[in-house]
Amino acid sequence: MMVDGKYYRTVWVKQDDPAVIQVIDQRRLPHEFAVLDLKTVDDFRRAIKDMVVRGAGLIGATAGYGMYVAALTAPRNSFESFVRSAGDILTATRPTASNLAWAVKRQLAAMSQAATIAEKIETAFQTACAIADEDAAFCRRIGEHGLKLIRDISAAKNGAPVNILTHCNAGWLAFVDYGSATAPIYAAQEAGIKVHVWVDETRPRSQGAGLTAWELGQQGVDHHLVADNTGGHLMQHGLVDLVLVGTDRTTRNGDVANKIGTYLKALAARDNGIPFYVALPSSSFDFEMDDGLRQIPIEERDEREVRYVTGKAPDGSIAEVLVCPETTPAKNYGFDVTPARLVTGLICERGMCAATENAILNLFPEHRRRA
Repeated sequence: MMVDGKYYRTVWVKQDDPAVIQVIDQRRLPHEFAVLDLKTVDDFRRAIKDMVVRGAGLIGATAGYGMYVAALTAPRNSFESFVRSAGDILTATRPTASNLAWAVKRQLAAMSQAATIAEKIETAFQTACAIADEDAAFCRRIGEHGLKLIRDISAAKNGAPVNILTHCNAGWLAFVDYGSATAPIYAAQEAGIKVHVWVDETRPRSQGAGLTAWELGQQGVDHHLVADNTGGHLMQHGLVDLVLVGTDRTTRNGDVANKIGTYLKALAARDNGIPFYVALPSSSFDFEMDDGLRQIPIEERDEREVRYVTGKAPDGSIAEVLVCPETTPAKNYGFDVTPARLVTGLICERGMCAATENAILNLFPEHRRRA
């Protein structure tokens, strides 16, 4: 997508130096656009853990490149153990999103088929690039499939703007390009359909305010930022036509783990008869799970993220501010699970389907035996 008129992906190989992977440092958005070099396994671990990169698809793609760098830097006399250890380190950084472990496993399986260390390194590089390219291509297809939803609503409104509510950031910043939940929005914009996006701020890290609002502004999409608790009010007053969110892990029966607060939006949407759709690439499905509430691990993050907010001070500096009494403890659950019964449908690269096991497996019949 575009940043100040220049095309970027969120992760890429540094030009003229294939040993270095570059990413957009999302901790510094929206106030500063900066690119960070990743050269070691520990660089990748910290980038994922500290949310330099975040979002299900981007975490997976970054981990794919991290495994390539692990292969590239592994001691030749302990290559296999070093690479496996690197995979364990990366997988442990963020437990909820399925894309992370999926990418690591894919890399290990690909390298196991190569004979020599040189071939393993080349295989890891090609696999990392394939993961990133597939992520971008799958998100583009999500946009194509989701466009029909927006077009139908637009037609029913006689061309009046389609009001879409988002939560957190499932945009191109959360993937390699296009995004999942934003892909249909960008496709509608390209098709000349009028859209307006209500952007949830998404506490505690404010990814909606800092990331979704920033990227929509960069792409020229009409939008307004709202406090997290505004969504129900907007729905009650007919100001939302469609809720469109992403997911970090979706079970084979359609339970959806996404940023904390998503469940509340789904409840409000159901009460007001508003369609609630979840956009995801196939790498975000976990076909081993069939009970999201019981099986999906929910990451609990540092309480500091709840107790402090970060923003731009009047003098232009970036400051962190305490928003509660100094002695107040906090709990910081990163995700919640929206039961499949509250999900109108799923949009993935293969099409749209109901949030049921049978419908999902009809799109992905190769996973029926596993289920």
